[in-house]
Amino acid sequence: MDFCKEFNARTAHMMPGIPVPARVTVRPDRSFHFEIRTPTTSWLLLNAAGVEEKKGKLKGASGNEIVGTISLKHVYEIAKIKQSELRLSGLSLEGICKSVIAQAKTVGVAVQP
Repeated sequence: MDFCKEFNARTAHMMPGIPVPARVTVRPDRSFHFEIRTPTTSWLLLNAAGVEEKKGKLKGASGNEIVGTISLKHVYEIAKIKQSELRLSGLSLEGICKSVIAQAKTVGVAVQP
């Protein structure tokens, strides 16, 4: 019960419907620790590109199909969101932007300058 209350308290500021990955560690003494991460890069990209949900999920492209386009400003904003995550805080914003652009190609989102 404590887990549910703490999880709900830590995610209360987030908008409903945004998938939020969480890493939960449960110790043998029934104590726990959890880390809430930012939404996945692919979800942020597809959401920024305005891709329609299919069966309740955002789906990217298969092959070389383009499902949407975003600007470099979107890439920068997504990189800023991802940089707030503790495990990525040591990376430069430029490096995260390059990673976001590479992920955009993978899910079928074109990046316009």
